[in-house]
Amino acid sequence: IVTVNCARLLKADHHATNGVVHVIDKVIATTTNSIQQIIETEESLETLRAAVAASDLNSLLESEGQYTLLAPTNEAFEKIPRETLNRILGDPQALRDLLNHHILKSAMCAEAIIAGLTMETLEGTTLDVGCSGEELTLNGKPIIANKDVLATNGVVHFVNELLIPDSAKTLFELAQESEVSKSTDLFRQAGLSSHLT
Repeated sequence: IVTVNCARLLKADHHATNGVVHVIDKVIATTTNSIQQIIETEESLETLRAAVAASDLNSLLESEGQYTLLAPTNEAFEKIPRETLNRILGDPQALRDLLNHHILKSAMCAEAIIAGLTMETLEGTTLDVGCSGEELTLNGKPIIANKDVLATNGVVHFVNELLIPDSAKTLFELAQESEVSKSTDLFRQAGLSSHLT
């Protein structure tokens, strides 16, 4: 699937006497802002803006290149427990891992995403990007709220849930999601849960 500024190429190589025509399905608008500038001007990304500044990722997101930012909205940050959010925001390494988990290494327009596609993030982890009918999905969940916001150095998709990588979780959080949840309960009963958090 070929796209031009996220417009899908429908028919290619119509030769004319004075050139060639490619038919696309959208009007191409002028793109002037970098990904960083989009974050700075979009009200729904206020929490992300603060997180990016705290993790010193500004220079990357305004640099030349082609990235896909899966931008968590304010709503996405509000969905996780305040204690968890404060912990991540207060841990520079966990915060950087969290944000890098939302950045893909190449520009990926919605039109070019097919079911079952696995994309590598800057953190080195992978995300399953797919589609369910007309909806885009991440790890099987339709959490993309707004897609194909074009930037000079890539594309931004707004997501309404936070994608927290294992490296940004405590031992307690990892254990609760795994097959050792019974052991976690025993640690808690023994008054040792603080060691896991």
